[in-house]
Amino acid sequence: MPQQIHHFVVFGATSFVGQILTRYLYQRYGIGGEVKWAIGGRSTPKLDQLRQSLGADGRKLPMIVCDAADEVALRELCGTTRAVVSTVGPYALYGSPLVKVCAETGTDYCDLTGEVQWIKRMIDAHEATAKASGARIVHCCGFDSIPSDLGVHFLQKQALATLGKPAQRVKLRIKAMKGGFSGGTVASLMNVLREVSADPGLRKLLGDPYAIAPATRAQRPRQPDVRFAQADQDARGWVAPFVMSAINTRIVHRSNGLSGHAYGADFAYDEAMSTGAGLKGRLMATGISLGLAGFMVAGAIGPTRRLLERYGVPKPGEGPSPKDQETGFYDFRFTGRTAGGDLIRAKVTGDRDPGYGSTAKMLGEAIACLAFDVAKKDLPGGFWTPATALGDKLIERLRQHAGLTFELQA
Repeated sequence: MPQQIHHFVVFGATSFVGQILTRYLYQRYGIGGEVKWAIGGRSTPKLDQLRQSLGADGRKLPMIVCDAADEVALRELCGTTRAVVSTVGPYALYGSPLVKVCAETGTDYCDLTGEVQWIKRMIDAHEATAKASGARIVHCCGFDSIPSDLGVHFLQKQALATLGKPAQRVKLRIKAMKGGFSGGTVASLMNVLREVSADPGLRKLLGDPYAIAPATRAQRPRQPDVRFAQADQDARGWVAPFVMSAINTRIVHRSNGLSGHAYGADFAYDEAMSTGAGLKGRLMATGISLGLAGFMVAGAIGPTRRLLERYGVPKPGEGPSPKDQETGFYDFRFTGRTAGGDLIRAKVTGDRDPGYGSTAKMLGEAIACLAFDVAKKDLPGGFWTPATALGDKLIERLRQHAGLTFELQA
C-alpha cells in the first residue's frame, strides 16, 4: 500500500460541486502548506484543467486518477490518505465501491448524498466492517442535512442548558431561501424515482421516518408530516411541503437513535416551508404543494420522466452561475416544546446558494473536522451523522469559516 501522505482527498473533484469544493479548499488551505490534500477523479485532462483554474500554483496540487468503479485503484487511493470526501453522485449509481473500500481500509469518509435508499444499503452492507476497521462514515454533509441535523442538535443542547430537558416536539420552518438546482441534484432525484418505479417496495422504505434509524424494540411515536398546504400557528401563517424533508428528517431521527435518544424516546420532528399569512400565504402554499406533487408524479412515470430529463431540468454538470451562488442564502427557524410545554426557538442561516455555494463550504469544513478534530479514540468506526460525529466542533468551524449562524431567538 502507498504511504499515507494526504490528510484528505476530494474524490469526484471535477463534478459541479466538486469544482466549487476544490476552489473553496484552495482558498482555505492553499497548496503545499500544513494541510496536505489532493483531488481525484477518472479524467486526467479534466483534473488538470481544474488545477490550472486555481491559479499559478494550481499544478502543484496532487491529483489521483481513479475510476469510481475500480476497487483496486480506490484501495490504493485510500492508502494515501486519512479521509476522503466524495461528490460522485448519484451515489446509488457511482458511490458504492468507495464506501465499501473505505469501510474495509479504515479510511474516514463523508459525502453530500440525499439518497435514503442508498444510505440504507450502505449501512446494511458495511456497518459491521466499518466498526471493525475504525472507518467513520458520515453521509449528508451538505445542505442536506447539516442545517437541519446540526440545527436540532444546537436547539436541544440549548434546551437542556436553559430548560433542563430536551424539546419533545421540534418544527423546522424554512422562512426564506434563494438558490438553484444543478443537474447532479436532479439526476439523483430522478434516479430515486426510477428505482421506485422498478421496485414499488421502496415506497415503504422511503415513507418510513425511521428508515435509517438504529433498530430498537421500543415503540416509536407516529411522526408529523406536512404533505400539503396547512395553517401553522408557530409559523404564524401557512406552510407547504419541503422537498428535502424526506432526507433531513431521517438523518435527525438517526442522530437521536445513535445518541441513545438524547432528544427523547417520544421525540417528534418535521420540516416545512413557511409561505406567510392570509390568502396570499395560503395560495402560495397550495401552489408549492401542487407543483411538487405534479413533479413527483411526472418523475415516477417513465415517459414523462424522460421528457423532464431531456427538456425540463438541468443536465449533469449544469447548475447555478457563480453570481447566483454568491447571492443565494437560507434562513431556517426551529421551534421546540418540551413535554411540559416550555418553548425554545433557534435560527440557522447561511450565505451563498444553499445546495452549491454553501454546500461546498459545509462539505469542506466537514472533511477537515473529520480529519483533524475528531480523534479515533473519541469516535469509533461506524456510520454516523453530522450531529453525532462532528457536532459542536463542526458548528464552530461553520460559524468561523463557512458563513453559517446558529443562535437562539427570544
